[in-house]
Order: sequence, then C-alpha cells, then structure tokens
Amino acid sequence: MAVINFVALILIVVGAINWGLWGFFQFDFIAWLFGGNASVLSRIVYSCVGLAGLWSLKFFGRCKAICCKKCHSCKDDECGTCHKCKSCNGCNCSKDPKDSQ
Repeated sequence: MAVINFVALILIVVGAINWGLWGFFQFDFIAWLFGGNASVLSRIVYSCVGLAGLWSLKFFGRCKAICCKKCHSCKDDECGTCHKCKSCNGCNCSKDPKDSQ
C-alpha cells in the first residue's frame, strides 16, 4: 500500500506541476514530452494522474487524525495524539502510528 500511495503522490505532483505550467505559461509539459496531448503516451500519463487523484481521495478520511495530532487538551502526552479534543471538534484520533503518518 505504501508503494501505491507514493506513486500516487508522485503522479499528483507531476499533474500539479503540469497544470501550473499550463496556467502560467500555457505550456503542457506532458504533451511536449510525449509528442502532443493526443499521443498514446500522453493519454496514459493523463489517465494515471487522474487515477492517482481518485486514489488519493481516501486520504480525506485521515484529515482529522492529521489535524488532531497535537491537541492541547490531550490527556496522553506520550502518544502525541488526542482522544476526545474539544478544540478538534470532538475527533477521535487513533493511537495507531500508521494513522498519524
């Protein structure tokens, strides 16, 4: 799973850089690199970036754990995560280290 998440992150960054280049300079790097935006390789890259974006939607479920990582009202200072914080809108962060990454 970690490899898929890492590849998805790389593809999202590639897509974001490509959109930034298009927005600022009207330059499509992927199309330039692979010979046009209708070429098979360009379409594969565009599709992979889109799939990576869809895959990454699952990270929104972890937003509370990320936002809640350091609560001031945490009773367990050793773990660095909260259990029921009023300042975090009552989120229930997990002690599992995988969830806080």
